[in-house]
Amino acid sequence: MSDQHPFISAHEIGWEVMAHGVKRQVLGHGSDLMVVRVEFEKDAIGSIHQHPHRQATFVALGRFFVTVGDEQRELSAGDTFYAESDQPHGVRALERGTLIDVFTPIRQEFLSPVA
Repeated sequence: MSDQHPFISAHEIGWEVMAHGVKRQVLGHGSDLMVVRVEFEKDAIGSIHQHPHRQATFVALGRFFVTVGDEQRELSAGDTFYAESDQPHGVRALERGTLIDVFTPIRQEFLSPVA
């Protein structure tokens, strides 16, 4: 059971700067599902990384060069990608853009700065 209210106003939630030109905002979560918005400036990089969480990502704005495992593709607004548990993945923003990440289970470490 989550202690989070069922309705989230994004303007009431702070941002965390992740790297040069990259910031994230945890929009909502329960015990096993989390939604995170990540904004990128042009040419900003989400380095190749992996984690035990499964991740589905929706490109809300912009164009990205995306790597998932051994595959690479350019994605634009409306496209998605999926990274299985422990599968290496990363992005490079070809223009200013926004990704909506959904994780299961939740990324507990994303809550640490707020807790």
